[in-house]
Amino acid sequence: MSETPSTTDPYEFLKIKLNPDGASLTRNYQVPSVPPCPIVEPHAPPEEQQAISKDLPLNPATNTSLRLYLPHPPPPSKIPLLIYIHGGGFILYHPSTIFFHYSCNSLSASLPAVVASVDYRLAPEHRLPAAYDDAIDAIKWAQAQAQNPAQSDPWLRDYVDFDKTFLMGSSAGGNIVYFAGLRALDLDLSPLNIRGILMNAPYFSGTQRSNSELRWVNDRILPLPANDLMWALSLPEGADRDHEYCNPTAADAVHGEKIGRLPMCFVNGYGGDPLVDKQRELAGLLKARGVHVDAHFVDDGFHAVELFDPEKAKALREKIKGFIHAATSKSTL
Repeated sequence: MSETPSTTDPYEFLKIKLNPDGASLTRNYQVPSVPPCPIVEPHAPPEEQQAISKDLPLNPATNTSLRLYLPHPPPPSKIPLLIYIHGGGFILYHPSTIFFHYSCNSLSASLPAVVASVDYRLAPEHRLPAAYDDAIDAIKWAQAQAQNPAQSDPWLRDYVDFDKTFLMGSSAGGNIVYFAGLRALDLDLSPLNIRGILMNAPYFSGTQRSNSELRWVNDRILPLPANDLMWALSLPEGADRDHEYCNPTAADAVHGEKIGRLPMCFVNGYGGDPLVDKQRELAGLLKARGVHVDAHFVDDGFHAVELFDPEKAKALREKIKGFIHAATSKSTL
């Protein structure tokens, strides 16, 4: 399949402008942000107020933070911790962005789990691996909470079972948790136990166009020129899309047998997503390394469909709930 040129202006499509310094963006967000909800609003629709939330600092040196979600009413027994990394092509959005906020809100309530959504540094101001570093900071923060209950946040101290910790990311967040999970293998995280890594529509590509990228070159969510620009703004200076951070096969060659030490992995993808072929490639590489992979690919849907379609969001939450149950039911992983 040959590439059909796209007329999409990626800067206009993404509502961004490269500043004169060539290393920072002006972001003209079209999507609102919302504050945390520390108390239940009596007249809020159920789908918008199923958990309470608050913001916490993560690393003052890098100006990162977390938005923490707790089911309401609180559960009678301790529940898993889900460290969540949002999407946005590494260059856009925050945990406060309205669709990520309500997505985490619903995840927390329905699983149930305490969700810690990471406000990581964005590219190009902070190119990869900065976001991976910030994800590791979040994992170490969770470990410190587990090690020092007398000084930990009461939501974690009173309600989290740190033996049941998960990393989850959507789109670019799926990429970030993959590499954070690999880094975490080299750390002594006791008493924290990462039971699984959940990657929803993870963001990967390569210099060789996949069939799905060519099929959906003018996709309304992720057209190819926008995809290419986000990688150009995010990868280390001078790197192309065959860098290990972008191409799953390149990452497999770099990390090799280490990949086989990952915990259970969940990979979810949709047939109308330009990235779906790379997501299938990732799932196949993980399986080939001996990782227990729970893969879900459907013919319909599109990239980030769960943010727009309540039924797809509900279906995804049910798949996640099943994965977490399976991962926490195993005595050793």
